[in-house]
Amino acid sequence: MNSANPSDELLQVKHLKKYYPVNNGMFRKSVSYVKAVDDVSFAIRRGETFGLVGESGCGKSTTGRSLLRLIEPSDGQIFFDGEEITRLSAEEMRKRRKEMQIVFQDPFSSLDPRQNVKRILEEPLKVHGIGSGKERRERIERLMEIVGLPAAHLQRYPHQFSGGQRQRIGIARALAVQPKLIVADEPVSALDVSIQSQVINLMQDLQEEFGLTYLFIAHDLSVVKHICDRVAVMYLGRIVEIAGKKELYDNPQHPYTQALLSSVPIPNPKAKRQRIILQGDVPSPSKAPEGCAFHTRCPHAMEICRQQRPSLQETGEGHFTACFLHNESGRLQDPDPAQQGQAEQSREQSRASV
Repeated sequence: MNSANPSDELLQVKHLKKYYPVNNGMFRKSVSYVKAVDDVSFAIRRGETFGLVGESGCGKSTTGRSLLRLIEPSDGQIFFDGEEITRLSAEEMRKRRKEMQIVFQDPFSSLDPRQNVKRILEEPLKVHGIGSGKERRERIERLMEIVGLPAAHLQRYPHQFSGGQRQRIGIARALAVQPKLIVADEPVSALDVSIQSQVINLMQDLQEEFGLTYLFIAHDLSVVKHICDRVAVMYLGRIVEIAGKKELYDNPQHPYTQALLSSVPIPNPKAKRQRIILQGDVPSPSKAPEGCAFHTRCPHAMEICRQQRPSLQETGEGHFTACFLHNESGRLQDPDPAQQGQAEQSREQSRASV
């Protein structure tokens, strides 16, 4: 799904799945599965910011943590810098994780309240055996300077900082071991709007300075538009659309993406946009619908959507959509003429709503 040279891709994800068993009965037998991540594939190029967006509970955070094997995937392959890390032992993965770090969503619970900032930042350096005591001290002071905090605060504890300052400490901790990839799991959603922009600008500056690659997980589409290069849209554990930022926002093709973008506030009060209101609730991941997962809420759903699961098809240069309204030629994949006529009508309605 990525036309870039494979050597330009730092991370490749192929058919990633994470299922949680639902146990019932006296013997706790597995009766079904919660499909948190259901056959997800994408690639992230070196030095880019790849956005992963969707409603709460769609599987974004589970995907991010599965990539680092903080959560063990149920199936699929993950290639990092050309190496398949899903087959690594715990010790091999611990060494590899030095190059793959995470910034958690909640800056309050992600820092140990019993440790001061010096110990929090020094811990990953000790775990990976980096530097002498003096070298670690110098690096920690440099990290504090990089994220905009005074070195004098190294003796303070997390409860003595604001939310934005704690997130800066979390970013400094991720940078301590000089990673190539940082998974940013909704890093600004718990912060005030004024602080959000400061943290986002800091992350962009750090990316330019250190050549970082980001997987940026968020549900705020305005933030994603500002920081990301390409964006993948998730729904109920599946990716429904991938495109460059400008292409996705200017030409959303999947009905779910169109509904999401229609909810983004427009700064100009005189500008008009048709709001797409989705009917019904998001289905339970333990009872996902057959066929297209979105068909229960889609205003353009056809019979084929209830029977078959659409795959991601290239619908433009670097633009991939999992929808029977689109494929490479812009025609319905099912050859049934009646279905084609229904698809054409739904496609025109879909374009008109953008």
